[in-house]
Amino acid sequence: MEYEVLDTEDVPVTDLSEVEGVPPDLDIRPVGRTMGLENLHLTLWYFEPGEEIQYHAHSEQEELYYVIEGEFSLKLGRSGEEETMEVGPGAFWAAGPEIGHGHRYVGDDEGVVLAVGAPAVEDPGLDPHNLD
Repeated sequence: MEYEVLDTEDVPVTDLSEVEGVPPDLDIRPVGRTMGLENLHLTLWYFEPGEEIQYHAHSEQEELYYVIEGEFSLKLGRSGEEETMEVGPGAFWAAGPEIGHGHRYVGDDEGVVLAVGAPAVEDPGLDPHNLD
């Protein structure tokens, strides 16, 4: 790909509850896939009150998150050393390979997070409690 311009509304919403074996049951817009990006994953995640991405890690992938709307409770760090904090719109957080991370939406309306992961590999979540 040389370049691409895309409006958010042009990216179809995927309901993950309809995708077998892919938790959590949230709505996403797979922006990177729609744009044909090959070297990173770029996804908009939509949260209702109480929904979360559970504490997990990846073997290879770094992940960067940015809060567009709403308030989130974060859990970050290696197993046994986790920190929790609350963040709102404009906040960034990141986790490197094998570093635990998760977040829960604690707001009252819809929450929206932009997630960027690289490299763009299939890197299913690992249990941080089982990492050395």
